Parts: sequence; C-alpha cells; structure tokens
Amino acid sequence: MTHLAPLLLFGLIGIALLFDLLNGLHDAANSIATVVSTRVLSPQVAVLWAAFFNFIAFLVFSHSVASTIGKGTIAQDVIDAQVVFGALMGAISWNLITWGLGIPSSSSHALIGGLVGAGTAKGGVGAIVWSGVGKTVAAIFLSPLLGLILGLVMVLITSWVFARRTPAMADGLFRKLQLISAAAYSLGHGGNDAQKTMGIITVLLYSQGMLSGEWHIPLWVVISCQAAMGIGTLVGGWRIVHTMGSKITRLTPRQGFCAETGGAITLFLATLGGIPVSTTHTITGAIVGVGAARRMSAVRWSVASSIVVAWFVTLPAAALVGAAFYELTRLF
Repeated sequence: MTHLAPLLLFGLIGIALLFDLLNGLHDAANSIATVVSTRVLSPQVAVLWAAFFNFIAFLVFSHSVASTIGKGTIAQDVIDAQVVFGALMGAISWNLITWGLGIPSSSSHALIGGLVGAGTAKGGVGAIVWSGVGKTVAAIFLSPLLGLILGLVMVLITSWVFARRTPAMADGLFRKLQLISAAAYSLGHGGNDAQKTMGIITVLLYSQGMLSGEWHIPLWVVISCQAAMGIGTLVGGWRIVHTMGSKITRLTPRQGFCAETGGAITLFLATLGGIPVSTTHTITGAIVGVGAARRMSAVRWSVASSIVVAWFVTLPAAALVGAAFYELTRLF
C-alpha cells in the first residue's frame, strides 16, 4: 500500500477536518432551529450554546460510531489515501451543493455515500461491509420515524401534565426547559456526527502505518474533530435554520422542547448503539411529529416531502461523486 509523504498526509487530514467543520456548519440548524424559531435564544447565543455542547460530547459518549465508519462500511484493507480522498470530496461536494440550495440534507449519509462510492471504485462491490451499511440504510427510515413518534409522545405527555396550568405559566417554564433540551440535542449531535470524521482519520492513519494493533482513536484526533464540529456550528447555516425552524411547522416553546427532547433521545440511542444516523432526519421527524400532534394541516407537507427526497438522493449522489474523485486520483 502506497504511503503518503508527511505533507500530503497532513493535507488529507486537513481535508477531513474541513469536512467536519462543514458538517457542523451544514447541520448547525439541526441543533438551533427550534430554539431560535421559538425565540428562546437569539441566533448568536444559540450557536454558542450548541457549539459548546457539540465540543464536549466526547466526554459523554464512547466511539462506537467512529468504529462503524472506520471498520464497518468498507473493508479496512481496501481503504487507502485515495479512497479517503474520494470519500471526503464526495461528501464535501454534496454538502456544499445542498447548503447553497438551502436543502437540509444529511452530512452523515454524504460521507458514507462517498466512502462506499470510492471504496467500490477500488475494490468492487465485495469491498462493502453490508452489515454496517445495512444499519445506516435502516436508520434512514428508523431515525426520523423514531424522532416523530417520540416528539408526538412528548407532546401528549406535556399536554397531560400541564393541562391545569395557565398558558403563560407553561410557556415560561418551557422556555427554560428548552435550554436543556437544546443542549441535549447538541450533545447528541456532537456525539454522533463528529465521530464519523474520527473514524475516517483513524482508518487513514492505520492505512499509512501510523497506528497499529487493536483499533483505537488517538486523543488528538478526538479533540480535533470535536473542535472542528464546534467551529462549524459557530459559523452556522442560517438559510437552513429558516427551513427547519419555520417552513415545516410553526413552533411554540413547548413544541420546541418536545421536538428537541425526542430528537435527543433518538441520537443518544443511536450513538450508544454505534449507528451513524442523520441529525437532519432525526430533528425533521421530531418537528413533523409535534406539528402533526396539533393538527395534520399544521405541517407543511410539501416542504417535508422535498426534504425526504434529498435524503434518498444523498447516498447515491455522494457515492457517484466519491467514485469520480477516486478515479481522478488514479490519473496522477
């Protein structure tokens, strides 16, 4: 296996961290849209709040998602610097396209799609670890569904608990509670999404002989990825905030709390299970759930359906771009 010159290796790690930063920027809306939409926090304060909890997520979660990306998507002996480059460029390209169009697509699935495309271009279909990819594909359907159900359940529970409270009292309480739910969601976001880049960098280091032995992730990789994610969140994705926070359904503080809590529980369960899920899918499902709990017409289904279309296009589109970039590297 070809070993890169140190400068090229550092450059490729830099591209991986750039993807992580863009991931935070692209998915910032997932963490802050509800708390901004309900005017509990200003956009500026909300991104600081989200970025902090994005960063400290490594103190809470193990690295099972990183293992799924690094070992459970493409066979380790197939992955080399060219495959990693193709995967990253496929994911970054798709992220930039959807960010420019204001479409809340999945950075997670863009990375997995890019990795599958580049890995298949090198090793054929046999290089795919179907058990890991299968978990990811299943999560495309299950994470928004679970987010929707939990968001709906949270609305029903809070409606029953606060049935005898005045609207003003309940609103004031949920404005405080939403700070906690937004923090929990950002923690889940940082715990699941930053690990994907950790997995890519770690498998790259193994392919270059810089790591050996039992699979492990160096601390500097963990800190770098969490920091890049937090910085990306600070930059923010304001166009996508508008889509997530108001175009799907209008939210009250109670509904925002229910959506964030339902989404956070989904992300916590997925991260503990080592399943790389889409934070975009999850929070969209939760927002639809709380909107539908009010009445079905409260959800702008045309907007939600366009987001769903982007979900299904992301994996194959990023895979094609990733494969193209891998083939491009073979010319040099």
